[in-house]
Amino acid sequence: MFAVGFTGTIVHYNGTGWSAQTSGTSAYLNGVWGSAGTDVFAVGSDFGNGGAAILHYDGASWTAQPTGASLDLYGVWGSGGTDVFAVGGGGTIVHYAGTSWTVQPSVTSAYLFGVWGSGERDVFAVGTGGVILHYDGTRWTAPPSGTTADLYGVWGTGGTDVFAVGTGGTIVHYDGTNWTPQPSGTSGYLNGVWGSGGADVFVVGAAGTILHYDGTSWTAQTSGTFEELYGVWGSGGTDVFAVGGSLLHGTR
Repeated sequence: MFAVGFTGTIVHYNGTGWSAQTSGTSAYLNGVWGSAGTDVFAVGSDFGNGGAAILHYDGASWTAQPTGASLDLYGVWGSGGTDVFAVGGGGTIVHYAGTSWTVQPSVTSAYLFGVWGSGERDVFAVGTGGVILHYDGTRWTAPPSGTTADLYGVWGTGGTDVFAVGTGGTIVHYDGTNWTPQPSGTSGYLNGVWGSGGADVFVVGAAGTILHYDGTSWTAQTSGTFEELYGVWGSGGTDVFAVGGSLLHGTR
């Protein structure tokens, strides 16, 4: 597993402990995703070199890639190693098809913070002002989201079961037709979302917030920290990691 952060920080977990990796950059890294341990992408903000930063890991070392973008990047996701999307400031969307990154036409100027999809023809991106974009394999559209809150994270089990989270404790759910708000029980910032299934979903956010969804309702879990949490991921419902000001591991 990989986690990324400020000033080029990249740490790797080998199943036993965490160790720092050499990134070769001082960029602020905001997102990470990979198709395998030898094919990982990290994206962020390189203030000294034009704004956007993308690094690639081949299992041995991290190298910078030309981005084609001029604004900061915040989220990255792919359906595979030759179909990767990164999103960022000013509605920026860049796509990697296995050779190089190219800028895609966007339908918003909002900052985009999160991206996830169920496949190469079903991709969602979320951002400021409640913006949710959808890609059908040909073009991006901006359907109604049901919220004006800034959205930071998006994840789902499939194209008809998607969650997006953001400011003010906002959680909205997509059933394949409409986005509808869900009561979260908090008013704090929510930054990341991931689950092992539609009835086992975790959300992390401000002041150590961790919420769990059992398919019916959201409940708060004790995190043991008041640090901001930005990302969450797991290998399954009993092996979940949350990262931010702290690195947390849940073995429920």
